[in-house]
Amino acid sequence: MPFEEMSLLDYAINASLVISNTVINKYDKAGLIAFNNEIHTILPAERRNSQMEKIQQSLYKLKSGFSEPDYEMLYTLIRRKIRQRSLLILFTNIESMASMHRYSNIFGRLAKEHVLLVVLFENTEIQKLLDNEAKSLDEVYIKTIAEKFILEKKLIARELNRRGVHTVLTKPAGLSVSLINSYLEFKSNGII
Repeated sequence: MPFEEMSLLDYAINASLVISNTVINKYDKAGLIAFNNEIHTILPAERRNSQMEKIQQSLYKLKSGFSEPDYEMLYTLIRRKIRQRSLLILFTNIESMASMHRYSNIFGRLAKEHVLLVVLFENTEIQKLLDNEAKSLDEVYIKTIAEKFILEKKLIARELNRRGVHTVLTKPAGLSVSLINSYLEFKSNGII
């Protein structure tokens, strides 16, 4: 999905680099798991200076996939590989309450064992539709549908938070700042 000439994967990669660098500079460990319906990358968390280069190389290789993510597989992998309570940042793009309900049990189980931060993207292209004045019945209909999509995204974030899953709903361009703020807030509140 392109937003301002970048894909959501591009935004997630940039934000991953920024947050990883911040984490390592704060003397914490950073690692990476990249997946969709299969695991593409597992980079165990480390605090070494060379870790940023490993993260960059791993992220550089990623390509957008259009298959449904296998969160159950991810949960199983995390249970096997990550023994210490950790901050997990999950970039996803849940678009409907039905999808959220399908994944919420897995997210809830992860949140009980780790600090899970689910990152949802605001659809800024839909927001542009709302900013224009409706001049016809078709445009009123389109604006109504756009409002429904925006509201549903907010409801998804609220429901995940209610279930104990930390959630950030952000514009793609504001992703890095949102992640750093969340990380610093977790650290200052003793959550991580």
